[in-house]
Formats: sequence, structure tokens, C-alpha cells
Amino acid sequence: MVSTRACESGDHGAIFKLVAAAFGRADEARIIDRLRLDGAVLVELVALEAGEIVGCLMFSRMVVRPERFIAGLGPLAVSPPLQRAGIGSALCRAGVEAIRALGAQAIVVLGHPTYYSRFGFSTDAAARLRSPYSGRPAFMALALRPGVLDTPLQLDYPPAFG
Repeated sequence: MVSTRACESGDHGAIFKLVAAAFGRADEARIIDRLRLDGAVLVELVALEAGEIVGCLMFSRMVVRPERFIAGLGPLAVSPPLQRAGIGSALCRAGVEAIRALGAQAIVVLGHPTYYSRFGFSTDAAARLRSPYSGRPAFMALALRPGVLDTPLQLDYPPAFG
């Protein structure tokens, strides 16, 4: 049985190893470390199975003009042997609800369209967002409040993603 909870500082080493294994490189794990260091993290969750961290998900604050409270989803990682077992989905559902509870108006993600569309993300919702990823099929958004994405917005990712 998998459970989710907020990340604790003692989880950081296990998360680094998990993310590096899931992505086959340490780049995304270093992004997580930098987001923490920069104070850009809004929500960080882990998934546990038998007391072991088997997945993690982070949301960070996007820089938006005109100002809106928009969160960026990612990285999301699941231990390679446990991928496609619903752990990522459980983290996404819990994360969206946690971000909604913080009062975020929308969420953006750069990820696999088929996967993230099941949570309500779409390229249509991201159509008026200007970012380095605009127009890519992987750049999607989810409005958490009606109308928040109906006007053009400039969106920048935190420096850790650079």
C-alpha cells in the first residue's frame, strides 16, 4: 500500500537517489536541490511503500506577469521498478489538491501529454501563456480558478530550471 506525505528534510538524500535513477541522470535531482536552496518550493510530496520513499513530486512558484499565483509541477519521479503502478498518479492527485489548498490559480507542467491530460492538463489551457516552452505539445496547464488563463500571461520558470 502506497501513502503520500509532505517531504521532510531527512528525505532529501533518498529523493536525490530516486530522481537520478528515475531519469537516468542527476540533472533533475540537482534542479530539486536548487529549488529548495532558492526557496522556490511550494509543495514537495513523497510516496512511501513499506516505509521506503518510492516517488516524489515538487511544485514551485512560477514568475508570472501580470502577477498570478501559478505553480509549476515537476519534477515527478517514481522508482523505476515501480513505474506504471499508480504511484505517480497518486502523487499528482495529492499534489494538485495541496496546491489548490494553497490558493494557486493554475498549474503548468512540461510533460507527457497523454499522462498529464488524465489530471485535466491541456495545451489549450496553456495557449495564452508565453514561455520558452509555448506551443510545444508537452507544455500544458490546468486552471484551478475559472478564467485565470483567459488572458495573455508571461510565465518564467525559476532559475533552477535554467
